[in-house]
Amino acid sequence: MTIDATSTEAPPDEATVPEPGAVPEAVRQRLALVLDVDDLVVAVRLARELQPWFGTVKVGLELYSAAGPDAITSLHDLGLDVFCDLKLHDIPTTVGRAARVLGSLGARYLTIHAAGAVPMLRAGAEGLREGAASAELPAPIPLAVTVLTSDAEASSHTLQQRVTAGLDAGCGGFVCAVPDIPIVREIAPAACIVTPGIRAEGAPVDDQARVATPQAALDAGSDLLVIGRAVTRADDPAAAAATLLSGLTI
Repeated sequence: MTIDATSTEAPPDEATVPEPGAVPEAVRQRLALVLDVDDLVVAVRLARELQPWFGTVKVGLELYSAAGPDAITSLHDLGLDVFCDLKLHDIPTTVGRAARVLGSLGARYLTIHAAGAVPMLRAGAEGLREGAASAELPAPIPLAVTVLTSDAEASSHTLQQRVTAGLDAGCGGFVCAVPDIPIVREIAPAACIVTPGIRAEGAPVDDQARVATPQAALDAGSDLLVIGRAVTRADDPAAAAATLLSGLTI
């Protein structure tokens, strides 16, 4: 069968066949695949290939710069949750308007940098929800970015300050490194915690300073694990996903 790589619909005979080594659905819903590529066709292919392991896909600056809003809508149409990782940081009006557009396109999660303070975070959170409501989509989750995992250390004072700002602004979750989870969870026990920097034991850390294995992240209380190069840059991404994610328990 010939498949159009730009189509967002999976062939019926493939859509219902579970991939060998696919993770349980409860685990799959807690895994986000990073699509850091500059080609939407490649991104859609990766998303389809790895859909048995990942319930969420992340659209970051590279893919959004290359494909724009189509990156969100094409992946949303595959039935995946879209994590729009643009780390919005501007004046409140600009952030609010941008977030409203992204919400209407189908972004399930949107990052807003907590360094921007409460008014900006609130504008983004409200705009995202308004956009989703206008398109009759499920309520999305605005995520406040605390301290990047590329930073070797996270000041507990800075972390607490940014989590408190996110809560005051109505953000539903936070992006943080796995070692920061206890502080975030203490301040925001009901928040959705998203953790980048997920690697296999002993794997290269690349430009991430604070990393963790998938099971360690789940055990620490992460709600959504963000996984990219460990899978997408492998010679066989599906095999890499199966190896990295097999046996995970929650």
